[in-house]
Amino acid sequence: MTSASTPLPHPIIGGSFTSPVAAGSGWPDDQAETTTEVATTPAEVAQLAAAASLAEATARSSVCRACPRLVAWREDVAVTKRASFADQPYWGRPVTGWGDPAAAILVLGLAPAANGGNRTGRVFTGDRSGDWVFAALHRLGLASQPISEHAGDGLALTGVRIVAAVRCAPPANKPTTAERDTCAPWLDREIQLLLPTLSTLVALGGFAWSAVLATLRRLGTQVPRPVPRFGHGAEVDLDTPEGRLRLLGCYHPSQQNTFTGRLTEDMLDDILRRAMAAPPDGG
Repeated sequence: MTSASTPLPHPIIGGSFTSPVAAGSGWPDDQAETTTEVATTPAEVAQLAAAASLAEATARSSVCRACPRLVAWREDVAVTKRASFADQPYWGRPVTGWGDPAAAILVLGLAPAANGGNRTGRVFTGDRSGDWVFAALHRLGLASQPISEHAGDGLALTGVRIVAAVRCAPPANKPTTAERDTCAPWLDREIQLLLPTLSTLVALGGFAWSAVLATLRRLGTQVPRPVPRFGHGAEVDLDTPEGRLRLLGCYHPSQQNTFTGRLTEDMLDDILRRAMAAPPDGG
């Protein structure tokens, strides 16, 4: 395990934080405390994910240590850092779901970026992909500002929550199948707790699409056979135990997609506008 680095001030709130950030140290939006239970095995993830509330599930997932390779990678990055962020503390822990706790729309990505969410402590924050996501949400009135710079920057979402299917930054942005499956109970419980208010899920990329369909099946939703295929603009209406839910596919706002024009701002905005419309027969 990598040792925590010398404490540094948070770029917005100041203070003094080690990298990785210790639970209960006052980092913005950190819901964990020093007493929060820590999962160290897949079995413990399954047990602790069965939390009574979204806040409790979020706190527990933020201190998870069940995947040794991912723990080592996220913490090594937090200590070695990118040169341009050498004066900042790095979160270096699992990056939890963030946004409206009574969201109608849930946006799902793959995993945090090593020098993005793994640095800032907020999903899709601190990298180019996040710039696209939050700018689009702001254009449609779902975000209070167009830029998500860092946890603690004052940004708020209305009716939207964002989460990654795998919560730790993986090497080469590629979690293993075992890591995906170990992390799945956190996603399952978060979606289960959000189902009473959710109307639409937006999957950014094929990995998120497959992950959310697997989650919904485990939660008792009848997923069509053959399993619906991912594509930009793909749409599936599903009957969950809490009512009708729409799943929309969207190309991931990676630089590979945005630089080449495979995904444009208009295309992303169109998907989010569709997400804002309730599914047939209500959500």
